[in-house]
Amino acid sequence: MPLLNTVFYHNTVQTWIIALGVVVVAFVALRLLKGLLHRRFAALAKRTATDIDDLIADLIGRVKLYFLLAVALYAGSQFLTLPEALKTFLQKLAVVTFLLQAVVWGGAVLDFLIHRARKKKGEEDKAGLTTFSALAFAGRLVLWSVALLLVLDNLGVDITALVAGLGVGGIAVALALQSILGDLFASMSIVLDKPFVIDDFIIVDNLMGTVKHIGLKTTRVQSLTGEEIVFSNSDLLKSRIKNYKRMIERRILFTVGVTYQTPADKLEAIPGMIREIVEAQERVRFDRAHFKQFGAFSLDFETSYYVTDPNYLVYMDIQQAINLALLRKFAAEGIKFAYPTQTIFVNTPVA
Repeated sequence: MPLLNTVFYHNTVQTWIIALGVVVVAFVALRLLKGLLHRRFAALAKRTATDIDDLIADLIGRVKLYFLLAVALYAGSQFLTLPEALKTFLQKLAVVTFLLQAVVWGGAVLDFLIHRARKKKGEEDKAGLTTFSALAFAGRLVLWSVALLLVLDNLGVDITALVAGLGVGGIAVALALQSILGDLFASMSIVLDKPFVIDDFIIVDNLMGTVKHIGLKTTRVQSLTGEEIVFSNSDLLKSRIKNYKRMIERRILFTVGVTYQTPADKLEAIPGMIREIVEAQERVRFDRAHFKQFGAFSLDFETSYYVTDPNYLVYMDIQQAINLALLRKFAAEGIKFAYPTQTIFVNTPVA
């Protein structure tokens, strides 16, 4: 047919129709293949315990239509005789769309890794979810930055000067935001090194409370008196932190004073009485009890023991039981507790 043999832009009409048909068929076929593979892997993911097939299904589901269209256009262009400039343009278009699709896939892999880490460790240490989100944001920022530079380089832009300018600008921004960046990196350090996690009871200098939130810039602690204490993350890591949630056992040291009028045989028996009372308690390991010193108004006995449960209320219940038992035991033995007293001797001069 004369019309089909008519040359239009270096190719016959018949060649253009074939190329267009290839584009349409390739695009439709790729869409159908994407849908088929996505359904297969999604169904497989529901039947298996592993999460790799979930990742594969997610990657297939995130294939963009512009990427499929670019692949179809590139396939159709192979049937045409095109000017060198147009061929170069189509090649660059294919590379750019592939880079954009690669960023989407990279984001999916990053989400997968963050979700896996959060699921694996979140129940154990309850690490700050905000910081995990910050890690994902930082990862995406790196992905898009690299992709943008590659796209510009592929389009013929000289990125050497751009990279140098970004380096100088980055230094200036870093200097201007060094306090914020310091807190951000401190937040990352808290999540990765885990000196404390949410719901831990910590003491920082003379401030104490339960950790309620670990953010990008600050950590918030609920004090025992009810108010919220806000710490800068960088300042927090420079401080000495006591984490009572990590305590394995609690060492208790207390002193009992009796009067100077207590007989020596009673004094000798007191350490044994204390030991018997302490060892009678549950979740307790006795250490020692000794007649320590002659006090200003009392004879002092020092006792040391360990509570094998770090819970503060458990310790207080045990100490209360010990104190009550000592009161009863000393009353039965006729031993009197000392209290602050002073004896004044008055010397009357002889007339």
